[in-house]
Amino acid sequence: MANEVIFEAHHMHKAFGPTIALKDVDFTLRRGEIRGLIGENGSGKSTIMSIAGGMQPATSGEMLYMGKPWQPRNMIESQQAGISMILQEANTINGVTVAQNLFAGREKEFSRFGVINMNKMYSAADKLLKKFGIENIRGRDSISSLTFEDCKLTEIVRCVSDDTQILVVDETTTALSMEGREILYRLIHKMAAENKAVVFISHDMDEILAQCTALTVLRDGDIIGSLTRGEMDAPDAVQRIRFMMVGREIGEKYYREDTEPSRLAEVALTLENISFGAIHDFSLELHKGEIVGFGGLSGCGMHEIGRAAYGLEKLDGGRVRRGEHTIRGCLDAIQHGIGYISKNRDTEALIMDAAIQGNIVLPSLSSLQKHGFISPAAEKKLAQKQIDALRIKCGSGAQFVSTLSGGNKQKVSFAKWLAKDSDILIMDCPTRGVDIGVKQAMYALIDEMKKSGKAILLISEELSELIGMADRIIIMKDFVVTKEFNRSADLKQTDIIEYMI
Repeated sequence: MANEVIFEAHHMHKAFGPTIALKDVDFTLRRGEIRGLIGENGSGKSTIMSIAGGMQPATSGEMLYMGKPWQPRNMIESQQAGISMILQEANTINGVTVAQNLFAGREKEFSRFGVINMNKMYSAADKLLKKFGIENIRGRDSISSLTFEDCKLTEIVRCVSDDTQILVVDETTTALSMEGREILYRLIHKMAAENKAVVFISHDMDEILAQCTALTVLRDGDIIGSLTRGEMDAPDAVQRIRFMMVGREIGEKYYREDTEPSRLAEVALTLENISFGAIHDFSLELHKGEIVGFGGLSGCGMHEIGRAAYGLEKLDGGRVRRGEHTIRGCLDAIQHGIGYISKNRDTEALIMDAAIQGNIVLPSLSSLQKHGFISPAAEKKLAQKQIDALRIKCGSGAQFVSTLSGGNKQKVSFAKWLAKDSDILIMDCPTRGVDIGVKQAMYALIDEMKKSGKAILLISEELSELIGMADRIIIMKDFVVTKEFNRSADLKQTDIIEYMI
């Protein structure tokens, strides 16, 4: 029945040692709704649904699912009962095919006398992918050959079945291109139309307002309030939601205030006729005091350019130069003042099973060393400065990165290069999964870096971010540059999109 309560949480409390993630929360979800959850990093929005989805138990409180007491022991039990979660981070099984990922745990459906009919599984996978409107992935493909986005689309297909009653989308769109997002949007609206329920967790205010039918705002483990669709359509909705999230006015300044491109004369980094993979004869000069933005759809080549600039790609031709020195690898890049914030933070940017402090100070160890000795006090001081500056929500710098929320992990990824004080920063989706208050602070820091003469390569899937921050924007499609735009007060997203698609 439409509007029927499908899930309830009463007096839900969750503590991680001294850190309180949820404080006596009551939450209700109804059939037919797409319920947005929004709040700053560490506000508790993902924690509520991770408990409902069997990822972890509550410290106290009770849950009801379809009118019955609900205490799932794990995610498998939860999914079998109809609650599926699409997580922010990668959750595929490496080393096997797409089909084996889609039907993990269901192999008996394709076996006879203990032998799996792989062709039958591949065919079923292709039909399932096509049903979701995904044409570029095949069941036979190795999951390891897919991009991060295509892995995420595979997860979506794996998680959702006809039996799914509640779908939790946890910051998933940060990993998707425009086409991938449209696939997901169609899916959640189809589920709502079928009288199922969706919980949509996102930091993207425009996305929340466009896709959700209701909204709940959290701050510091408390539910601050909820908005109906009508209230979300009000002219002051954005300011109201922002105030509920952070408990203060965000202010008008968000991106850079100047509207003209500017840079210093000195070139900081040169990509000289580089060729590798599908990139051929690409050149770029990045100046001191300049922000060069790269934009495009998933698979356009912009992420690969960032990796090459940091020495992570083996070049077939050309070279990356820092002055007269050729950058031959990432250690070489670090030694010559180049930092890199990877889009894939869990696998490339951070050491998950290490302390926050250890991650932050890692690139700076050589500069902290004196007479072959590194002072623990100096390490702690350097790390704490960044923890405080970026408001990383943690018990202490000794806490493991793996215990942090996605947004707080991203802050650690950002903090390590701020601590290093690198002269050149290659930022690949640096504000991915970060709340609006911290985004504002990050943009202010990037602006300060530019003004201090640092050179920044900003790769982003958010056109508003590129328009708001870059001195010039390079658009790529199919590994080729299609257009370059200079900073202008008149530049609009619609001016750019036609060169991306």
